[in-house]
Amino acid sequence: MNYNNKTVWITGASSGIGEELAKQFAARGAKVILSARNVEKLNRVKAQLTGEGHRVIPLDLSQPESILHSVAAQIDSIGAVDILINNAGVSQRSLFLENDFNVYRQLMEVNYFGLVALTKAVLPSMVARKSGSVVAISSVAGKVGSKLRTGYSGTKFAVIGFMDCLRAEVSEHNIHCLTICPGFIKTAIAHNSLDAQGVAQNKAEQAIENGMDVTVAAGKIIKAISNKKDEVIVGQGLSGWAPTIKRFFPRLFNRLTAKVNFK
Repeated sequence: MNYNNKTVWITGASSGIGEELAKQFAARGAKVILSARNVEKLNRVKAQLTGEGHRVIPLDLSQPESILHSVAAQIDSIGAVDILINNAGVSQRSLFLENDFNVYRQLMEVNYFGLVALTKAVLPSMVARKSGSVVAISSVAGKVGSKLRTGYSGTKFAVIGFMDCLRAEVSEHNIHCLTICPGFIKTAIAHNSLDAQGVAQNKAEQAIENGMDVTVAAGKIIKAISNKKDEVIVGQGLSGWAPTIKRFFPRLFNRLTAKVNFK
């Protein structure tokens, strides 16, 4: 697919998969809209992008109603968005019995409601043009569950369900909907994962450190967009095979997840 002069809006663009997607799309000639909460980091990423026409639009996905109204109000000035990549999210590493209820609220606001709100604001203009792609970065944790992720996994299951329904609804408008389910990717997701009190744990995890390189993951995501895929798992090792194992050997998988902490 030719991305020259296409506008790609990426949330969570200040680091990790979002940052690498921005760099790779810009290298392909796209104009990138960078969104996250940290403006300083977004401007740092923007300064590294090749080409012209890139923009920074700060967003706090933990405030979905604000996003819904502010983006909808300025969508005409933003212009046509060819690809919306809902990448922003936060993970969790804590036991259900120890979690404050507010942890679930935090995760759902960012990972699910923030995604829904931004899609709600951008999609009508795509439908009017009969053209566009909506991409959601879910997770392998949205296909299979494991210990310490009741909140995170719940939000990512919700994203997959939302995207399945949206895909069915907008297919008649020529809108492409893609769900990406990353496994272990070398990013800061472990450091930013919430503990039982909703505070970032600020520590590395071996599975993440040994995961797929983020440049490889971003390349696979762009390939999936180019090929108009519906759902793609991006991962290596156990994190890539987990959904298949769960599908064909569910009892075995459930016994394994009861024994392993996946930290």
